[in-house]
Amino acid sequence: MRTTLLAFAVALGAFAGAAQADVLALPEGASAATVSVPARGSSMATVSQQFGAPETKHPAKGGGSAKHPPITRWDYPAFSVFFERSTVIDVVVKGAPMPIQNKDELQPASP
Repeated sequence: MRTTLLAFAVALGAFAGAAQADVLALPEGASAATVSVPARGSSMATVSQQFGAPETKHPAKGGGSAKHPPITRWDYPAFSVFFERSTVIDVVVKGAPMPIQNKDELQPASP
């Protein structure tokens, strides 16, 4: 019985040590440079009209079924635009960190 409790205590201590996490601290006022990008839901025609011709137009991928629509990517100097059929579904700014989601749920780092 004592051996079982000792093994349990050792395992619990190992688990507690593995449950630690790194904390990402950003400097005050740090932010990514603001880049004008197409709005989600815009059409290919609108993107072309507002931003001109892209540097590269990649051919559509997918499109084999309704669950897998064709996805197209256009590359501009500062960002890439992803289309589902002919509608913007996402824009990725080159070199920018991913936006922080759910900022209100973040906890301050404990000393």
